[in-house]
Amino acid sequence: MKRSISKIASAVRASTTLAIDAMYKKMKAEGEDVIGFGAGEPDFPTPDLIKEAGIAAIQNNQTKYTPVAGTEAVRKAVCARLLEDCGLSYEPSQILVSPGAKYNLYLALICLLNPGDEVILPAPYWVSYYEMIRMAGGIPVIVETTEESGLKITADMLKNAITDKTKALILNNPSNPTGMVYSREELTALGRVCVETGVYVISDEIYYKLVYGNVKFVSFPSICDEFKDLTILINGVSKTYAMTGWRIGFAAAPSEIAKVMANYQSHSTSNPCSISQEAARAAMTGPQDCVEAMRKEFEKRRDFIYTRIGGMERVSCLRPDGAFYIMMNLSRLMGTTMYGEKVETSDDFARLLLNLGKVAVVPCTGFGAPNYVRLSYASAMKDISAGLDRIEAFIQNA
Repeated sequence: MKRSISKIASAVRASTTLAIDAMYKKMKAEGEDVIGFGAGEPDFPTPDLIKEAGIAAIQNNQTKYTPVAGTEAVRKAVCARLLEDCGLSYEPSQILVSPGAKYNLYLALICLLNPGDEVILPAPYWVSYYEMIRMAGGIPVIVETTEESGLKITADMLKNAITDKTKALILNNPSNPTGMVYSREELTALGRVCVETGVYVISDEIYYKLVYGNVKFVSFPSICDEFKDLTILINGVSKTYAMTGWRIGFAAAPSEIAKVMANYQSHSTSNPCSISQEAARAAMTGPQDCVEAMRKEFEKRRDFIYTRIGGMERVSCLRPDGAFYIMMNLSRLMGTTMYGEKVETSDDFARLLLNLGKVAVVPCTGFGAPNYVRLSYASAMKDISAGLDRIEAFIQNA
């Protein structure tokens, strides 16, 4: 008889984001007329300047191993970009470049946690945070936020959740899935609690360039040195430069933590792709006009989708300030019967909508928000408009 496989690995649940997207893509491949609001990646192509840098890297034979933490050139580019955009000063030795910001997040947890350590996770949260904490041997402590608090954790909520076992807080700003952005005052209040209690902050700022209206983004560790000393900053090029498939993310951290993370990476993935690193360097050091052009287009889509959902019956939403997601509140549909089936959770709604309405949305059960679905507006406006028409008709005709 074969011995059993890992209990830790077996307990990891599939990503609801990718599961819905896989179903949508399968239906589309089979010729069905479906519209997707699922996985979150910019629909824009990677800008030509960046692609050309990747091609040049291949032609120049930059195809060998690099230092585990990334080339000196790309780490210097990260430092320069963080200084210009966020007012943050780091040395290249404090930067770890990895195959995706997702892996930086996992490394941060692996390198901070001992078995049984608690990590505070404000809900709604990105689905992978919960699983990563458990994979690293930690215990997720969910703090449920409300629409009254703007779906953001407050200093009082944080303080009440901290115990002797608390090791870290995961702070996602701007947030996936809510699109909410924390103000300087809100971040300062949270940071004071963390300094008083010695709790680390894993600050995921991957959507930092995608903020709208008069909202100003503030990087958490930029507020003061005390905050910076407790922070592992996570960022990357995937969302800002439409480079999701290039798989380059980075962490900026206190020197002792950055070293431990690099050591762990050296025995797991080794260095990130040399070609992608060169493309990322070009992205961060080249003209930034493409970033602003994409941001403006996302803002138009944000305004459109917010207005359309606000005009629908039996559902509602808050206006997101950043990223490219909006959460649709289904509370008034929960417990009702739609098309002969009882809707108990957002999973039920999403399944019916995909099968009957031919629209893919992400149920937020796995995001700690079972009465919501997430819609990504990283799609062409014509698809967003047509998809919203279908959603409205699906709800009205149920």
